[in-house]
Parts: sequence; C-alpha cells; structure tokens
Amino acid sequence: MDAERVDMDSDRLEQHVQRAKEAIANDKKEVPPFWINKYKKEAAKNWDIFYKRNTTKFFKDRHWTDREFEELAPKEGDQQIRCLEIGCGVGNFIFPAIAENPNLFVYACDFSKRAVEMVKSNENYNESRCQAFVCDLTIDPLIDNVPTESLDLVSALFVFSAIPPEKMQSAIKNIYQVLKPGGYILFRDYGLYDQAQIKFCKASDKKLDENLYVRQDGTMSYFFSVGDLSSRFEAEGFKTVKNEYIYRETNNRRLELSVDRIFVQAKFQKPL
Repeated sequence: MDAERVDMDSDRLEQHVQRAKEAIANDKKEVPPFWINKYKKEAAKNWDIFYKRNTTKFFKDRHWTDREFEELAPKEGDQQIRCLEIGCGVGNFIFPAIAENPNLFVYACDFSKRAVEMVKSNENYNESRCQAFVCDLTIDPLIDNVPTESLDLVSALFVFSAIPPEKMQSAIKNIYQVLKPGGYILFRDYGLYDQAQIKFCKASDKKLDENLYVRQDGTMSYFFSVGDLSSRFEAEGFKTVKNEYIYRETNNRRLELSVDRIFVQAKFQKPL
C-alpha cells in the first residue's frame, strides 16, 4: 500500500494549525476583480474542461462513504432509500454506493454536462438504480428532476467548496425542497487550515476572497470552519445533527511524503 491515513496527533495538529494561520495572515495579494468575476461566472465551463482533460481517471471511487455515514449502509428489510448526490462528477460515489446497497436509488447531478455524459456512458449505469442529470444547484430548480420532498438523503461530498460563498444559500434552499421532513444531508468537504489552503497561500494570485481560492485550471476551492458551515445550513431551516473536523495525516511511503489534511464532516436534518 503506497499511502495510508492515520489520525493526526495533537502536537502535530497544533504545529500545523500555527503554520496555516501564518500562511493565511501573510497572503495579502488577491486576484483582480475582473478575474474573480470571470472565474465565478465560468465555473461550469472550467469543470467541463477539467473532465475533458482528466476523463474518469482523476478521482478515486469512494468506497468509504457507508463507513462514514451509516445511513448509506445496507440494512435489513427491503425499503428503498432515495438519495441525491450533488456534484456527482463521473460517478465515483454513485456506482460503489448502489453496488454495496441494493435498496439504494440515487439521483445524481452535476453542472458539468461532460461529467454527466460520462456517468450515463458507464457500463454500470441503470436507470432503475440511478438517474443522472445536468443541474447548476444555484440557479436550476431540483424539482424539475426530483419530486418535492421525496428524498431520504442528499450526499454533498466535496461539492460546496466549488460554489462561491455568496451562492451557497441558493443551493441549500434548492436542496431543502426535495428532502423529506426528517431527511438528512450527508456532508464532507475541505476544512479550514487544510494543507491545500496553505499551498494556495504560498502561491501568488490564488486568493479570490476569504477562504476562497482558484486553482491553476480555473476551478475554485473554499475552506469551511464548522461554525461557518452550521450557520449556512441553519439559516435555511436545517438542524445540525453532527458537525466536526476530521484530522488526517496522509503518508505516501513510496514518495516518502507526509501531508496533513483537515476536513469538515457533518450531518444536517430537515425538521419533521
């Protein structure tokens, strides 16, 4: 095994956070307003180009989701669970999830038309188990493709970080309409002070706004604190069930490289 992830010890975490705070404080140079608006306006286009260049080879399949979120794991009985994955990419969540749980039906959407086409062309795509469609969560009503209050779960894995902060509330309101009362959003994304944020700070002209950065390919990444995250979902009527940082030390033995990762993992519920 070339790489493994272990919990970060407290001393290492403290040192890492201190380095991150220093890097953020020293990152004074922001991208000019013209380019900020351009990156935000062309977000879907830039992700479409990303998938054209990388096809299905960039992200690994997510076989860990049912361990992190028990709601996705198979259970006794034959009651169907209806889930929506937002920001589905090329299907790295969808296909492992439906293979693992025979009672799971997954709607899947992405604002990259190319990514959705790759999902539909996958040999495991079967509309009796999954249905993929193109959707920009911030402007396109989900109810055009998903019945109102019909979903048990919404999977939001590393997708909100690609949405400009000022547009996140529109996406959350959109999700609220299709979740059943009592339904859950299962959330995981980049956390404040993650190693990737330090890397952005050390590069020039990557900062678009507070905790929002642009990659070389024009795609964006936002880094959440747990307080910031809860406030966004609670403002739209959700209840925070769980919200915490996940600290991981990733070791690549082959490259003799160690990277400190910080994620936020949360569960939000639509009230009964």
